[in-house]
Amino acid sequence: MDRLCWLSSHNVNPNVGYNSAMQVYLVGGAVRDEQLGILQKERDWCVVGATPDELRENGYRQVGKDFPVFLHPQTNEEYALARTERKTGPGYHGFSFDYSPDVSIEDDLSRRDLTINAVAKDDSGNLIDPHGGLKDIEDRVLRHVSGAFGEDPVRILRVAKFAARFSRLGFSIAGETMALMCRMVADGEVDALVPDRVWKETEEALRGANSRVFFEVLRNCGALDKLFPEVDALFGVPQPKKWHPEIDTGLHTMMVLDQAELVSEDVEVRFAALTHDLGKGCTPEDKLPSHPGHEARGARLVREMAQRLPIPRACRDLGVIVAEFHTHCHRALELRDETILKVLEKTDAFRRPERFEQYLLACEADAKGRSGLEKQHYPQADFLRGAFSAAAAIDSGAIAKRHEGSQIPVAIKEARQHAICGFRKSSQP
Repeated sequence: MDRLCWLSSHNVNPNVGYNSAMQVYLVGGAVRDEQLGILQKERDWCVVGATPDELRENGYRQVGKDFPVFLHPQTNEEYALARTERKTGPGYHGFSFDYSPDVSIEDDLSRRDLTINAVAKDDSGNLIDPHGGLKDIEDRVLRHVSGAFGEDPVRILRVAKFAARFSRLGFSIAGETMALMCRMVADGEVDALVPDRVWKETEEALRGANSRVFFEVLRNCGALDKLFPEVDALFGVPQPKKWHPEIDTGLHTMMVLDQAELVSEDVEVRFAALTHDLGKGCTPEDKLPSHPGHEARGARLVREMAQRLPIPRACRDLGVIVAEFHTHCHRALELRDETILKVLEKTDAFRRPERFEQYLLACEADAKGRSGLEKQHYPQADFLRGAFSAAAAIDSGAIAKRHEGSQIPVAIKEARQHAICGFRKSSQP
């Protein structure tokens, strides 16, 4: 590609502040995914040999605060100035940056987290790979670029997320990288992670496939106990073998996550799957392997987790509902009509039918997240769907016209319960 065509493709005006040394490289995930044959969802660019003023003069809009990142005036793709960074304090924000025009593409790639993300492509299609990223892509290895990895605790979360995302392709974490992550946790680097970033990376993992790998990696390096102690506490806690052939509550939770991914793409359902049994992590030892009262304990722990992390209200609310009422769903075929109505009311099914459906899906994932029972039929969910449809079909407006004041909700409740009774009788063989 000649220089004028290259300038045009990146919207650089050669007559306005143009620096002949400026070069633009495709970097990061776009190059990695191209090598893996994965459809590229977005592209990131690295600009070498330019200043912020030059990009602004060409219409690029600056959005970065700590270091200059710009949006292309037509494509809105991100263009970042090549930079190096130096650790100046603890945690994610403790860095200073150098983005002067003499920072090379090799310098910029050296600050990146993993070798598979440290490959660039120039405007002629040549690949720049100073850290063996292409071989690690071929060998399916997640390996840190340099010791600088240990200066940023967010990278532990990112490695866990990449391990989950690419587990289906056979990727594994290099031994030296896992050892470094363990040292980072032991040195207290994870303690400096801000709640917003912890949840951001966790939510991305939950939205993707094989999210259990994310939590397993965090547990293997010791970070799960720091970030999600309620989840970490589940591992090693026994359950009755009669109901849970896998026995271990932590293993069961990971299996429920697997099932949640099969039944729903909603992050709320997957979060509820992760947190549905939190109460079992603090069952008194003299009660084990049974877990009386774990439902109420679990609901409390979900609320506490949501106070510590910026978990969206929709995730929190469904998590609380599933933690408190999942055993009701499992026993739906045995419940009395008035108890079924209570479940519908407590889960706010009449006002939030879409969330009630999420509740049923999470409970189904729980029932199937057990060794050897992954493909079992779960009639309880369909039964509750039918009971809800019958109760919701009553004409509450007509009932309100026949009653006054405090009599109205009582009459509506009686009509709903009668409808549930009728449904039960009609559904029996």
